[in-house]
Amino acid sequence: MNRLLALLCLTFVAVAASAADKPNIIFILCDDLGTGDVKCLNPEGKIATPHMDRLAKEGMIFTDAHSGSSVCTPTRYGVMTGRYAWRSKLQSGVLGGLSPRLIEQGRLTVASMLKGLGYSTHCVGKWHLGMDWVRKGDVTELGIESEGQVNNVDYTQPITNGPTSVGFDTYFGISASLDMVPYCFIENDRVPATPTETMKLAMNGSGGKMSFTREGPGSPGFRGEDVLPSFTKRALKIIDEKSAGAKKGAPFFIYMPLNSPHTPILPSEKWQGKSGLSLYADFVMETDDAIGQIMRATEEAGIAKDTLIIVTSDNGCSPQANFPELIAKGHNPSGVMRGHKADIFDGGHRVPFIARWPAKVKGGQTTGQLTCLTDFTATAAEIVGVKLPDNAAEDSFSFLPVLLGESGKATRQSIIHHSINGSFALREGAWKLELCAGSGGWSDPRPGSPGEKGLPNTQLYNLESDIAEKTNVQDKNPEIVAKMTAQLEKIVANGRSTPGTPQQNAVEVVLRKPTPIAKAKKKAK
Repeated sequence: MNRLLALLCLTFVAVAASAADKPNIIFILCDDLGTGDVKCLNPEGKIATPHMDRLAKEGMIFTDAHSGSSVCTPTRYGVMTGRYAWRSKLQSGVLGGLSPRLIEQGRLTVASMLKGLGYSTHCVGKWHLGMDWVRKGDVTELGIESEGQVNNVDYTQPITNGPTSVGFDTYFGISASLDMVPYCFIENDRVPATPTETMKLAMNGSGGKMSFTREGPGSPGFRGEDVLPSFTKRALKIIDEKSAGAKKGAPFFIYMPLNSPHTPILPSEKWQGKSGLSLYADFVMETDDAIGQIMRATEEAGIAKDTLIIVTSDNGCSPQANFPELIAKGHNPSGVMRGHKADIFDGGHRVPFIARWPAKVKGGQTTGQLTCLTDFTATAAEIVGVKLPDNAAEDSFSFLPVLLGESGKATRQSIIHHSINGSFALREGAWKLELCAGSGGWSDPRPGSPGEKGLPNTQLYNLESDIAEKTNVQDKNPEIVAKMTAQLEKIVANGRSTPGTPQQNAVEVVLRKPTPIAKAKKKAK
C-alpha cells in the first residue's frame, strides 16, 4: 500500500482546495433495494422511508441512475475502481464469501485516492469483492463454488488483500452476502471470533415457510439479525471519533455497503411487523432508519454542512422479496420498470440515488442525468481537485457539475448494462439496445427457457415512450441497432468509455452469450 500511495502522490495533479471543497464523504450502498421501495421515488409505494425522503428533500434525486451490473460483486468493483467489472476476469455471476481478491494489484481505488490526499478512510459492511484467506489446500479461482472449500480455511490466520489493502485505514464487516459462508464478522484483517460452529441462517421463505441459507462455519453467537445494527453502530462510532478532526480540515471517507434488504431477510426484532406488509418491507424500513441515524450523527456533530452523503443500491430488488405478495398489497419494488435483480431490463440495474451536500448542493432538486455508480470515482476526484491517471477509472464520468447545478457541461452520454449471465446492453439517450433474447437473468423469459425460444436475439426499446420495455422495435430500426452495436463494440475494444489512451481488458470480452444449443454443440465437439 505504501508503494501505491507514493505512486499516487507522483501521479496526481492536485488543485488547491479549501476545507469546504474537501468534504467528508459517506457512500451508503444498500443491497437489493429497488427504485420502487423508496417513497420519494415512488409515491405509489407502500413502504415508509422518511429518512431517505428527507435526504432527497435536502439534496438531489437522480432519476436515471444505474448500477454497473444487475448483481452484487461487479457493481461493487465498479464503485471502488470506476471501471466496468466485465473488463476484469469476472464475466458473469458473483464471487463467494471465500473467493480470492478481484480488484487487481496496483489498481487505483477511490479509497486509495482519497487516502493519498489525507482522508481518513473506513469501510463498514458487506465487502463481496474477494479477499485471500489462508488455505490448507487448493483455491477455486472465482465464484460461489469456492464455498465447498470451507474446511480448508485457517480462520485463525490474518486475511490478506481485503479492504485494508486497497486504501482503507479500517474495515469492519462480512466477507460477502449473509447467504454465503463464513458467518462471522471481520475486523481489519482478522476474524475476532473464530468460526467454530456449523450453522445456517433461517429466513422467511415464500408462502410463510422458513428456509435456510447455505450451511457452513460461523462464529459462536453470530446472528443475521444483528448485522445491520452492528454496521450502523460502527459507522456512528467512526463519525463520532473523526468529527473533531473533520472540523479542522482532516476529512473522512466512509464506504458503507449494507447487507440489507438483501436475503436472508432478517430485520431485527424491534422492526418485525412495523410495515404491515411483509418482513422484506420491515427490512427496508430498518435500512431507512440506519440511514437516518447516520444523517443525525453528522448533524449532531456539526459536520453535516460539509459532508456529502450518497445513498444508492447495488442493483434492483431481488425476487426473494416476493413480488406477487407485495404487488397484491399495492407495492412494486421495481416501480414501473420491467424485471428485477439479475436482469438486463431496467428493473435489474436502475437504482435509487440520492445525494446531500448542504454546503454545495441546493435541496429539493431532481435530475434526469444518466448516471452510473462507476461515476463515483471521477466525481470524488473532481471534488478534491485531482487529475486521475490515464490507466484508472476508465468508465467513470464526474457528476459534480450536475450536483452543483452547472448547466451545459457534458457528463455521461451513454452507459453499458450487464446482467448476471453476462448479457450486454447499451443505453444512449432514449434508446436501449440489448444483445440477448430474454432477460439475461431471473425474470421471464429466462435464458434458455421455452419462453425465450423463438424470440429475436436482439432487443431495442425507446425508454421515452416505453419505460417498461414492453415493445421490442429492433426490426423497425435496423440502422439504430447497427449504429449502437458498433458503438458498444468500440467501447469494449478501447478498454475504456472515457477519453484517453486505450486500455486493456483483463480477458476477451464476448458480447453475445452462446445459446444453450450452441453450447451443447461445442461440448459435443
